[in-house]
Amino acid sequence: MGEAIAFYTLAAFILTFAILVVTTKNTVHSVLFLVLDFLGVAALYVLLSAEFVAVIQVLVYAGGIVVLYLFVVMLVNLQRPPETYQDPNRRAKLGWALSIAVLVELIVISTLAYVRPSPVTAAAAAIPVSGNSEEVGWMLYTSYLIPFEVASILLLVAMIGAIVLAKREL
Repeated sequence: MGEAIAFYTLAAFILTFAILVVTTKNTVHSVLFLVLDFLGVAALYVLLSAEFVAVIQVLVYAGGIVVLYLFVVMLVNLQRPPETYQDPNRRAKLGWALSIAVLVELIVISTLAYVRPSPVTAAAAAIPVSGNSEEVGWMLYTSYLIPFEVASILLLVAMIGAIVLAKREL
């Protein structure tokens, strides 16, 4: 009974902070609400006995990613009007073509994984693991390899975007 109350309380806090992240006008306050949201998710992981994932949540998201967001917010002046200059060397058609190619590739990989399961997942199920972190590692690099790689690509694109926006100011 106590776990259910703690779960629903944490879920209410997480939902409230997520709504505040989206609706707050000040971007710095929005990032701070995002930190509180990540800490609430980490507390939820602790409640579910996933201590390793909770620590990673605090270190990676509440620590690293939010600091990156704050740097981007501080580097990019959000009060100025949008630029009217259009780069003549911009290759929008190439960007759309590459985006469609990546989307098709992800659809093909997902379809093939669904139709023909990988033999690695069967081998991973047979490997004995002795701890929570080992189990997370085996699952991350066997069953959830594609989502892991997609997340890394998204983080790379966000980092390149932040560099391009910061470089424009320098």
